[in-house]
Amino acid sequence: MKLSVVIPVFNERATVEQLVKVVRGADIGEIEIIIVDDGSTDGTQQVLKEKVTPLANQIIYQPHNQGKGAAVRLGFAAATGDVILVQDADLEYNPADYPTLLEPILSGKADAVFGSRFMGGRPHRVLYFWHMVGNRFLTLLSNMFTNLNLTDVETCYKAFRAEVIKNLDLREDRFGFEPEVTAKLAKSKCRIYEVGISYNGRTYSEGKKVNWKDGFHAIYAIIRYNLFS
Repeated sequence: MKLSVVIPVFNERATVEQLVKVVRGADIGEIEIIIVDDGSTDGTQQVLKEKVTPLANQIIYQPHNQGKGAAVRLGFAAATGDVILVQDADLEYNPADYPTLLEPILSGKADAVFGSRFMGGRPHRVLYFWHMVGNRFLTLLSNMFTNLNLTDVETCYKAFRAEVIKNLDLREDRFGFEPEVTAKLAKSKCRIYEVGISYNGRTYSEGKKVNWKDGFHAIYAIIRYNLFS
């Protein structure tokens, strides 16, 4: 089994090198690392060129910022592995969880696996109450349309059998990617599993980027991709 790890990057100068080193060292067999820099302006591109290039299989540079969804689509198209996993470029999600994420796929039970921050006994940094409320609301709304029983639709950690994700017509450029891919997996009758993961969330001063505007767009994406596509 060859695992392709797709890493969308935007202004993560402080963490991207360490993150890629951890991914490269993951004990999971053959790993292909594909990084998509989404028009970073903070010096991230210099770090990628000078320090990360030897560690990655491919680095793609967007000419300007287009959003996580656009970056992830480029990564999916470039991936050559049997399984594709999305990894944010910060250190909120731990590659030590890869074996747990991949087991349902490798055992032939799942087409996609979501890593939930809200189930299981893994360690979690305690942070924002209203972020938790927002995530749970978006998950509930998504579940109402998809008839799934997920606990964390907005999680970064999603792994897919390559043939499944490459056959989905994904269109969202920004954070609407999460509800869009969930809706399209559900409509395709894919076998979706969910596993508990650890989570080391960041504060806004530490670089967290998701805000209330992304929440409203997620609501739009849930309605659009469940009812009108």
